[in-house]
Amino acid sequence: MAEAEREKAEAERVTAEANTGEGRREGLRQLGLIYGGLVGVAVLMLQPFLGATSLDASATVSVIAFAVAIPLLAGLVMVNWQEAFRGRRSTSVSVTVAQSIAEAAAVTGIAAGFWHMTWVAGVTFLVAGLIATVVHSAGWWRVESPRE
Repeated sequence: MAEAEREKAEAERVTAEANTGEGRREGLRQLGLIYGGLVGVAVLMLQPFLGATSLDASATVSVIAFAVAIPLLAGLVMVNWQEAFRGRRSTSVSVTVAQSIAEAAAVTGIAAGFWHMTWVAGVTFLVAGLIATVVHSAGWWRVESPRE
């Protein structure tokens, strides 16, 4: 019971720190980096498909996913700039939905683009992405946890 209470108190502390001015600014900076990076990767990965006379299934999936992701990510970059200017996140449901769709479409486009080259690269990208998520979560938790 004490362990659960300690974990709850720790989660509340981390949430409170994330909601401070500096915590919000850092969150906004990270989102801007994510959106901009995904747009850059999408543009780079689309280039070989622009002159192709025909596309196989994985290339078609990649192109369509990027066609969804790029405009949404561009809009999110602009929202992010306004959020950074004001120092607060948007509470709009449409922004939250756009974030989910844009990020999922970008990851789909990247995975399908790698899959187009070889299915091994597509699977490797997905596995490495899952590992990177675990590493980021563990690293973030260690940085944000109090030192004993």
